[in-house]
Formats: sequence, C-alpha cells, structure tokens
Amino acid sequence: MRGPLGAVIGRYPSSDGSTHLGGIIKHNRKCRDIAVLIIFIAFWIAMIVNSSFAFNRGNPLRLTYGLDYKGNVCGQKHAAQDLRELELKYWLNPNQVYQSGLKDSQFKLANARSICLLDCPIPSEDSLTWVCDYPEGDIRVSLNDWIDMNYDYFEFLTPEMRNSSLQLQGPCYPVIFPSVNVYWSCQFIARASNVSLKHWQQMGGVNIKEDIIIDKSIHEYINSQSAVLKRYMADIGKSWPVLIVCGGILPLFLSVIWLLMIRHFVGAMPWVTVVLFNVLMVSVTMFFYLKVGWIGNDAISPIIGEHDPYIHVYVRELTHLRVFTVLMSFIMLVAILTSIAIVRRILMATSVLKVAAKVIGEVQALIVFPIIPCGILAIFYIFWISAALHLFSSGQVVQNNCNSNCCTYDLIEKKVICDRCCGYSIHYTPHIGAAILFHLFGCYWATQFFIACLSTVIAGSVASYYWAHGEASPEIPFLSVFSSMKRLMLYSLGSVALGSLTVSFLESIRFLLECIRRKLKVSGHVPDSWIGKAAYQCSQCFQRCIGWTIKSVNRNAYVMIAITGKSFFKASAIATELIMSNILRIGRVNVIGDVILFLGKLCVSLSSVLFAFLMLDTHKYRSAHNKISSPLLPVVVCWALGYVVATLFFAVVEMSIDTIILSFCQDSEEHGTAQYAPPLLIETLGDQNETQRLTQGSQ
Repeated sequence: MRGPLGAVIGRYPSSDGSTHLGGIIKHNRKCRDIAVLIIFIAFWIAMIVNSSFAFNRGNPLRLTYGLDYKGNVCGQKHAAQDLRELELKYWLNPNQVYQSGLKDSQFKLANARSICLLDCPIPSEDSLTWVCDYPEGDIRVSLNDWIDMNYDYFEFLTPEMRNSSLQLQGPCYPVIFPSVNVYWSCQFIARASNVSLKHWQQMGGVNIKEDIIIDKSIHEYINSQSAVLKRYMADIGKSWPVLIVCGGILPLFLSVIWLLMIRHFVGAMPWVTVVLFNVLMVSVTMFFYLKVGWIGNDAISPIIGEHDPYIHVYVRELTHLRVFTVLMSFIMLVAILTSIAIVRRILMATSVLKVAAKVIGEVQALIVFPIIPCGILAIFYIFWISAALHLFSSGQVVQNNCNSNCCTYDLIEKKVICDRCCGYSIHYTPHIGAAILFHLFGCYWATQFFIACLSTVIAGSVASYYWAHGEASPEIPFLSVFSSMKRLMLYSLGSVALGSLTVSFLESIRFLLECIRRKLKVSGHVPDSWIGKAAYQCSQCFQRCIGWTIKSVNRNAYVMIAITGKSFFKASAIATELIMSNILRIGRVNVIGDVILFLGKLCVSLSSVLFAFLMLDTHKYRSAHNKISSPLLPVVVCWALGYVVATLFFAVVEMSIDTIILSFCQDSEEHGTAQYAPPLLIETLGDQNETQRLTQGSQ
C-alpha cells in the first residue's frame, strides 16, 4: 500500500515539527534508474559513431545520379573527370541495352557501357549524329569542347576507330533512338529514326535491334525497388527548405497560437478544432487527387525538361501516390463521420479544457517552455536526416563480377579490348542494413525521450499549482517550470530514459507484429489450426495491450515521477492504481479531452502538409536539379515533424489535464472530498453536492 501522497505534496513535517510548502516535490529525492541513464549515454555515443561512419562513407549524390562505366557518379566534380555538369546517365550501345532485356540473357544492364551527359541525345532529322566516349588519349579535345560539340568528335577518328565504331565497339556510337530524361537517366524510346538508321546502314554499320525490349530494359532499371527507394531518400535531401518551414517553423507558430487561443477562447476551441480538422482533411485529400491526375492536369511526371507531350512514362511513384490517395479518401470519410459522432460530447471536453486553460494562465511559462525541447529536437533532426542520407548512400562502388562477352575501343591503349566490359554498382553490406535500423530506432527513442522530459517538467509545474491551491506560492508564476526542470535533470533523467526506451521497444514490437499480420493477410496464409488461430488472436490482443500501455500508463507514469520522484516502474504502478480505482470518474472526461487534443495535433500537422504541397508545387521542385520524384515522402515527413512539434506544445494541455486529474483522484481518496481542487474541476469530475459545498465555503 502506498502512503498518503497529497499530505506530503502539500506540506511535509520537518525535524522541528513545523511544516513547509513543497513537500515531496522538493524533499527526500534521489537518482533513479541510473543503469538505464548509462545505457542512454552509451546509445548516444553509438549514434555518433554510426553517423561518423555514414559521413565518411556516404555520398548523397548516389541517391539521385547513376554511375558511368568507370564507376564515377554522374554530377560529381571530384571524379576522374569533372562531371559536375554531366548529371544524366546515357547508355551508348543500343544493342547492349537490347541484349540486357532478353528473358534468358546473362548480360545485365549494369554492365552496358554508359557515360554521363548534360542532356539526352535525340536523332538528327537530316543526318546521323554520334555520341562519343569521354575524350582521352589521341583525341585532343577538352571536356568542355566535347560538350559544346554535342559529344561528337567522329570526324577526328582514325580509320581504325571509325571501323570500330561501325561495329558498335566505340569510341563513338550512333544516335538511332530518341531518349528523354527520366529521373536523370536517358530512357530510350523504341521508335528508331528512319533517317539515322538509313545513314547508319549506308555506312556499313552492324545491325541494330529495333524492339520494344530496348525501352523496357531501361524502364525496369528506373522502376526497380532500390532505384525508387533511393529517389525517395533523395527527395528528402532536395526538399530540406520545405522540411524546415513546414515541418518546424510553421507548426511551432500554429501550436503557440492554439495554446493562446485555448487560454483566451477555451469555450470555442473544441468547435473550431473539429471544423478546421474536417476542412483540412478535405483540402489535403484534394491535393492528393490533383497530384495523381484524378482532378485537373497537374499529375506528377517522371520526365525532366521539355519533351514530346505524347511521350508518357510510367513509374512506381505514381502507383504509390494513387494508393495513398485512396487511403486518404477512406480516412477523410471516417474522420468526418467520427467528428459528427462526438459533437454531443464536446461540451464535456470544454469543461476539462477550461481547467487546463486556468493552469496555463497561472503558470504562464508553460506556453513558451516547449520552444526549448523543440529547438533541441530541430538540431537533432537536422543532424539525423543528414546522417540518414549519407547512411543510405554509404555502399561501396565495386566493379561487377560478370562473364559477358563484349569488346570496346580503349582510347588510352589505342586498341579494342574485350576483357574489361564489367560495369560498376554500389554494394551494400549487411552491417549497413543493421546501421540503418539502429539509426531509425535511435531517432524514435530520442524523440520519445525529449517528449518524456517535456511531459515530466510540465507535470511537476502543474502539481505545484494544484497542491498549493489557496496558498501563496512564490514559484508558481514562472519559477515552477525551471524548478521542475532542475528536479528532472538532477534526479529523474534515468526514469525518463527508461520510459522512452519502453515506449520505443514496445512500439517496435507492435510494428513488427503488424507487418507480419499484414503479410499473412495479403498472402492468404491465415492459420487454419486452432493453435495457429489462437496465436494469431493472441498477437492481436498483445498489440492492443501495447497500445493501451503506451497511451495510458506511460504518460501518467511521468506525472507520478514528477510528483514523487519514484522510479519509472514504481511510478507506473502508482498511476495505474489511481486510474483503475477512479476509472468511471475520469474515463469519460479524459477520453473526450484526448480526442479533441488529438484533433488539434492533426490540425497543426495537416496544415504543415497543406503548405508543403504548396511549396513543392513551385517551379523549383518541378524541374532541373531540385525536381523531386514524388511529393509523397516530403509531405509525410512534414506531417510527422509537424505532429511531433504539436505534441511538444500540446503536452502542456495534456499533461496539465492528466496531472490535475491524478492529483484530484489522490486528493479525493485521502480526504473523502477533494480539498485542494478548484470548483471548476469538481464540477467536471465530482458530484453536485461537493460543488455546492465548496462554493458556499468560499463565500
């Protein structure tokens, strides 16, 4: 059995028999969960080491641009040749591209000879044009002159070189097929130029295959899962201004406005929140409809630059966007129906929000305090995203191991060589995958840690307000926040680290279970035996238990940590006992209040999504270097960042409500009636007789 909590929170007896304000909030504390704090420090050291490896080995340019036949990254100025302007990957030999697309062929497109160009070549209307290899050896042409010549120095070739070129062995190759820039790779269009093909045949060139396979081969390369994942990661790097504005600055500004409106217009805020949420849901869904082309003509296009309007190229990103649009349509419908269903409960939410608004008015520093953890998290996210981009591109460029039979003319050795035709690719070792998973888990743990620290500080400040009711307390206006922060730093960092680790670990398990469940459902492998069905249902129940633990026990544990200074699991036990013994009294009020606050967070994050769509729709992100493959991932990241920022600020209201409710329950248990509670709270949680008694007593 726990001892009386409220008696020592309000006052505690000293050795001389007198009493002092503050009680257990200041007295008899010691460091808790030190072992977990040491683990957390070691985790940060490991994160720094892991990120150092990424910065040392990674090159984010690999996420956007391809490799040439020498293993250089297109667009990289530190390559053997200065390729800073040459960003497009172009396959020189059309027959090699055709061969790589054959069903039983051993030749891979990664081994086809490719170079980096400034733009994609197109056939001439009246003659045969050439694209020649990088100028080397006896070809006395600078790289800039080679670009100005449209990569064509065929007229400077010796007879031997010309004969080799007619055999499609280089150094020059004919431009027979038109090509378009699809995500910085020149996609062949299987529509050979009759004029160019006629000139090629008249010159005695070897037979060139004309088949749709030449189109499909490069298209499959562009649409591979690894290529799509790289483009998504590259989109994050290109849209960093959008992430800063729409994922950081905008939600911070909107969250502060929301808190100020709660402070001054608390009666109207639940209604405003519900209406605004529905408007934003519809607006965001309409933007998704625009980007998939179901409304208007603004669908995303993988082709960069000017091109024939009749040329259409399909990419996976469009499919992903369509799936997400259907999902958003379903969520929008459910959200609107749900918001209509809770309209009758909004008055109850208004009552509990009024109590939180009164606390915010008394402890004014709570409105601006979240800016501190928000700024720290912003610095962490900038570092984390930069490290993630380097980590995803930290594979090693190695030459492929191939047995392909191909011959090319070497300008340095001045002869045709047939034993160096293997191309280059980026090799990812298993430890890179483990480093990426560790990096992702580290981000989630760090985020939960900062949210937990903020929650604990707010809970300590609000507890001081509740248990000092009716008495002058010099620390309430501003200093209670900093006093609570000091107690956290001195005594409870280990408990907060343990709580955030517990959330991260349980969420990871729930995520894995959900992935397994979805795979079984999609594949149709639902267990038939009673043991399998029992295990399946148990996993579902376990997921629900995890969700309840994260949403309820964990947050209330931070309240009890702030009040009592206990360890995380001891504080969780105290909080759970209080909740279970008062579940009928506080359940309905807390649930409705949490729903309104959740809708408020979604309003902030959906506003971030809306502005992200508007920024990504500008010319900067629709063409040239900064063109993104799809707005999907930047928009989702902006939503996540906006939600985190909103969570930090809305924790002021959430933790105020939770702390006051738990304090109210403890106060009621110890005294029969809540002696420290304000009448407004008793009206919301208590009975009518108790409200009248306190009201008359105050008169």
